[in-house]
Parts: sequence; C-alpha cells; structure tokens
Amino acid sequence: MAAVLESVRAYFAPSVFTIDAENPGDVVARENLLDRAMGPNRRKKSSEKIRRGRVPADGLALVARDRDGHVIGTVRLWNVEAGVNAEGTPINALLLGPLAVDSSFEGKGVGSALMRAAVLEAKNRGHGAILLVGDAPYYERFGFFAEKAQHLVMPGPFERSRFLALALIEGWLDGAAGMIVPSGRMLATAPVRRAA
Repeated sequence: MAAVLESVRAYFAPSVFTIDAENPGDVVARENLLDRAMGPNRRKKSSEKIRRGRVPADGLALVARDRDGHVIGTVRLWNVEAGVNAEGTPINALLLGPLAVDSSFEGKGVGSALMRAAVLEAKNRGHGAILLVGDAPYYERFGFFAEKAQHLVMPGPFERSRFLALALIEGWLDGAAGMIVPSGRMLATAPVRRAA
C-alpha cells in the first residue's frame, strides 16, 4: 500500500525537475556532480577508459535540471563496438554511463526519468543496443540483463553480474562476442602553440 501511495503522490506532485539536452555550459556542474556521486576513483573504472578522449553519441548527453535550471542529474551514452557477430562483423552499440543524481534529489524519480529518456532517445535515433555496468536490480526494470552481455567483455576489470545489456532492436546482440571498444568521435583538442 505504501508503494501505491508514493506513486500517487509522485504523480500529483508538481514537477521538481526537467530533462534536457546537455549544453557546453553544463560541463563544470556535471563534472562536480559526478565527482560527488561517484567518488574520487571514478576515472579508474573500465567504463571510463572507454569514454576517455571521446565525445558522447550525438544527442545522447542528457541532464536533469531543477526549477532554477541547475544540473541535478546526468547521463550520457557513448558509441562502442560490442564485439563481433558470427561473421566477424563489429556490432555497433552504445555504452551508458555514468548515471548520477544529486543526493538532495534522490528518490524523486530523477534517475528513472533520465534512464527512460536516454533509452527512448537512443531507440529513436536507430541504435540497436545499450550496454552498461551497474546494479542489476536497478537496471532490470529498464530491460537491462546480464544474459544479453554474457559473451562480451570490458577492457580491464569488471564484475560479470553488473555488466548488462538491452537490445533496442530485437536480436541485435544475438551471437555478439568479444571486447567492448570505443568507436565514437574523438574529443577535439586545441592545437598546441610552440614558443618562437
């Protein structure tokens, strides 16, 4: 009964956040949020190594904003190759993460809204599958399961039970096996000027 009451309250409560595309002005707020939510070792994770030096997939960097426009949540998806199929052809997919929500907004549906928006936008853009490393009990409600990634591996250490996948197109990951490797655009760097 308590769960029903909470969902009714959430339905009738005034919206405390909106989901929006990330813009360049959000970078500092996003990075600060990720540092607070993920801790100092976040840059050492296998997923981070795949993302390093890359830009997110087109249109798939989302933020949640409070009523004042402050960033209170973030999720981004990255282009990867999810191993190869039986013919040896690389399988294009997305790697989701990290997903983070400001601690003062936890339990208000921000993370769920970001996940649903990210999955829907990825599907609308024609992507075939999304992979992530995360807590199965949380992500299973969005359709992510370990079985779909059972023959895929991350570069570096990862927990097999936390490596999950969602096929946006039926059968997209059937027969997928091998290493997850980055395939997205590289982050542009400013040219280095040499002293004369």
